[in-house]
Amino acid sequence: MEVNPPKQEHLLALKVMRLTKPTLFTNIPVTCEEKDLPGDLFNQLMRDDPSTVNGAEILMLGEMLTLPQNFGNIFLGETFSSYISVHNDSNQVVKDILVKADLQTSSQRLNLSASNAAVAELKPDCCIDDVIHHEVKEIGTHILVCAVSYTTQGGEKMYFRKFFKFQVLKPLDVKTKFYNAETDEVFLEAQIQNITTSPMFMEKVSLEPSIMYNVAELNSVNQAGECVTTFGSRTYLQPMDTRQYLYCLKPKKEFAEKAGIIKGVTVIGKLDIVWKTNLGERGRLQTSQLQRMAPGYGDVRLSLEAIPDTVNLEEPFHITCKITNCSERTMDLVLEMCNTNSIHWCGISGRQLGKLNPSSSLCLALTLLSSVQGLQSISGLRLTDTFLKRTYEYDDIAQVCVVSSAVKVES
Repeated sequence: MEVNPPKQEHLLALKVMRLTKPTLFTNIPVTCEEKDLPGDLFNQLMRDDPSTVNGAEILMLGEMLTLPQNFGNIFLGETFSSYISVHNDSNQVVKDILVKADLQTSSQRLNLSASNAAVAELKPDCCIDDVIHHEVKEIGTHILVCAVSYTTQGGEKMYFRKFFKFQVLKPLDVKTKFYNAETDEVFLEAQIQNITTSPMFMEKVSLEPSIMYNVAELNSVNQAGECVTTFGSRTYLQPMDTRQYLYCLKPKKEFAEKAGIIKGVTVIGKLDIVWKTNLGERGRLQTSQLQRMAPGYGDVRLSLEAIPDTVNLEEPFHITCKITNCSERTMDLVLEMCNTNSIHWCGISGRQLGKLNPSSSLCLALTLLSSVQGLQSISGLRLTDTFLKRTYEYDDIAQVCVVSSAVKVES
């Protein structure tokens, strides 16, 4: 009968431990009313307990720190640190020791070893220590593969490895919304939700724009000459809480002049989020490039450059319109103005605007008069391309508040 030889024990021992900061001790308070049988006994025991907070003994949070009892959670964007130790448990000298540490994810395999050079020899009761760091950039299952190879005194080459599996969780839920202004400006709203079980200190939430845009953050206000965030001085985000951040993006002059307006799918930029948890563990998350579909304006775009907020009843007021040729052909435009029941155009209708090249613009100063009070809509502009005999209608262009004019009484 064939017998398998016994498995040979290795001369070296491998230990892998995750490096993480301690946590605050959690105390479970036990209290009762004074009229109960224990009286003040439980309260006195809590006051004498060195782990409780003086003056707030009934709070669960203590003053002491405790070492983690398990592997704990690792979140996307945090730095995974691990301590690797290889100890010589034998009574002989081991030579040519090589320790490798690889991190296997669902898409790649990364070498985390600080040095790929072999150690010449390791005496008995001595060890080789290494600390590895890796910023986690993928969610899902991760496998830390630690391999050790060495040579015994007899010249025999030995090799073994160990696997350590852990999960990387998602710390934040980020949602974005785009809002298009009357001009080429774009407003981005970012909703950030803390989906972990502990509060976060939001150190930085910024938008890194693409080369086509300039960005302005709209998350602060001026108070007494100082710039203060709209979230207050303490930017903590509690578990499952959501916070909105707003940014305004405006196309750079060279891109706006080159293309007239930005068309199609454009890259806006990416969000850069930095936070701290527990005792200062730092995490960072960058989103992928945010893309936005530019709104379609048809062949001709009409926008307002200047308009008053309030006008007087039956008194002329002025607006400035900007007409942009969004097509790829030259247009010969004619402007027609149609009066409504409340808004009346002042000037000659049917005037020639001339030829307008592709991606070119022209500004028009127009005069109107309102015969009705209240919030009135400006409508009734028509642009006709004489080349194709095509008419473009523009109604509800904007709204103005019409008030009665003040009457002066002379004594």
